[in-house]
Amino acid sequence: MTDPAPPPAETPAEATAPEPAAPPQELVRSPLSDGDWHRLHPLTPLLRGGLFLVVVIGIIVANLRDRLVFLFLPWLAPDIPADELQEWESSGDPIDFILANNLILAAGLGVVVVLILLGVVFSLSWRFHTFRITGDDVEVRSGILFRTQRRAPLDRVQGVNLTRPMVARLLGMAKLEVVGAGTDANVKLEYLSTANAEAVRADILRLASGRRLAESQARAGAAPRTRMEAVTGTVSRGLTGMIEGDEAPVEVPDSVVHIPLARLLMSHIVSPGTVGLVFGIIAIVVGSVLGTPWLLIGMIPAVIGFVAYWIRSIVRTLRYSIAPTPDGVRITFGLLTTITEIVPPGRIHAVEVSQSVLWRPFGWWSVRINRLTGRSLSDSSTDQFTTVLPVGTATDVERVMRLLIPGVSDENWQLLVRQGVLGPAQDDPFTVTPRRARLLRPLSWKRNGFHLTPAVLLLRRGFVWRSLAILPLPRLQSFALQQGPLARRLGVASARVHTVAGPVVASLGAIDRNEALALFDDVAAGAVRAASVDRSHRWAQEQV
Repeated sequence: MTDPAPPPAETPAEATAPEPAAPPQELVRSPLSDGDWHRLHPLTPLLRGGLFLVVVIGIIVANLRDRLVFLFLPWLAPDIPADELQEWESSGDPIDFILANNLILAAGLGVVVVLILLGVVFSLSWRFHTFRITGDDVEVRSGILFRTQRRAPLDRVQGVNLTRPMVARLLGMAKLEVVGAGTDANVKLEYLSTANAEAVRADILRLASGRRLAESQARAGAAPRTRMEAVTGTVSRGLTGMIEGDEAPVEVPDSVVHIPLARLLMSHIVSPGTVGLVFGIIAIVVGSVLGTPWLLIGMIPAVIGFVAYWIRSIVRTLRYSIAPTPDGVRITFGLLTTITEIVPPGRIHAVEVSQSVLWRPFGWWSVRINRLTGRSLSDSSTDQFTTVLPVGTATDVERVMRLLIPGVSDENWQLLVRQGVLGPAQDDPFTVTPRRARLLRPLSWKRNGFHLTPAVLLLRRGFVWRSLAILPLPRLQSFALQQGPLARRLGVASARVHTVAGPVVASLGAIDRNEALALFDDVAAGAVRAASVDRSHRWAQEQV
């Protein structure tokens, strides 16, 4: 449960500023989305900072285990040598000092005072950490001595993450992260009850979808809601939530792709990283046998680190699901810590389908995307939502791409799958590397090529590592052509499409110079035309 936070004292500038409009009541379901300030879950300080204290206490207890047992449960204490006991008594340890001076009561009172102070700090942190959802923004205020306020405009929302760490799942809680469009632009609500988090996320996406504008137009001329009506509606929804419970079951759509556990394990076993590590271990073992045994010892930390990473990557991709929702594509990962994100339409800037040579006998592919993450430059953690399909068949790839790129016509799907992903096949529509430039692409010159449709630009390349980059024209940032001395001699050029930063590198080399110049003009005209009619950033506006 959360409680409305009392409004802080207003400065003269704030007093004259207009109050942000509350969201339309027809579009929100959660009592926390009424435009007023609310507090987060009361256990938020415990999860954000209290767990660190618990870990510290656990370390202290673990290190002093024998001493604590000897002092308070001597009949359970192991036989301690006399010299070790004498060392304890003469070491000047704080516990020995407290016992020797009979300060047990004072020490206990000191511990109680420290715990009370921590409780006061946690309570103040919770009371000063508030958020509100208006018709235009999601705002968060926090801080006791130094106040901060963050705001995420709804029309710039790139997605909403819902994360449930293992401890938070046990307590029925989750945290929301509203993904913004700029660097360090994310706004976090940590923590809410799971049911409240799901409802708030749905409200944010519904308000960002364009329905707010359509509803406002539909209500033009209608009498505005009074403050008493808004409060009555909020109280009614709050009582309903209390009756139904904070942990009411949340409807989860069925995934369009199901990854068997055996396939997931095998995909990691036959990955290039695993194979390279095996060859490295074999080489080091052979070198150790031939007279340099220190190599084997030096390899142990690297092996342990890789195995930990290998296990973590498998656990993280368990319980994978991807499904369509009215507000976008819902992607879920994780066994212990479950992370769910809904990526709205129009927020995906590039898609790549790739396959290593080790996966080719099994017919497996992976799908990655470029999207705005809203993270700071100092955040070195990887964004796991750039991999939307860890491993799947060609049928799985088609299902996922239909969710990620809804603007492609039905007649072009066979082109994407048969020619783009699996190709080249007979009657290949792709413009490939000319024969005179086979020296630059000796193995992949028949596959290395491009194809432009009214909705997307396709870049196909690779022989050992096959890939197909799919670039929605409304999302393109720029298009560049490059030509080096050798390429100029052979009459070819390289093309590069600039999108937001991500794992998809949209470049293609060794294409005919004249074809590249024609593609430059066609992409420029197609991108302008596609952007002028694109309405994916307001994906629900026409549904109302």
